[in-house]
Amino acid sequence: QVQLVESGGGLVQAGGSLRLSCAASERTFSRHAMGWFRQAPAKEREFVAGINWIGSSTFYADSVKGRFTISRDNAKNTVTLQMNNLNPEDAAVYYCAGGAMSPFDGSKSFASATKYSYWGQGTQVTVSS
Repeated sequence: QVQLVESGGGLVQAGGSLRLSCAASERTFSRHAMGWFRQAPAKEREFVAGINWIGSSTFYADSVKGRFTISRDNAKNTVTLQMNNLNPEDAAVYYCAGGAMSPFDGSKSFASATKYSYWGQGTQVTVSS
């Protein structure tokens, strides 16, 4: 089973930026779709961004489009979430997740937590106003 470790979370002022990284333990990661989800206190876990295995397709929640960018480096077994112009509503625990998807899977699949078979432990992002 692939293990994922997130890093890069922390405290940032509104309008600031953070870069989250997710390191995978195995090379099988490079054949899997990856996603970032987040969960704020008393709220459901929600999709943030997803990327296909080769990095040619990316998907974003409407709330982060234009501010967040997901990317991956399969040679380094890492996926990254660049977050710009953060606001207090972005504060949450951010989780990296991975899973096998077909070339026909689109935005709905990438946004579905059930499509991902392994998850990291999460990293806290706090945004002060």
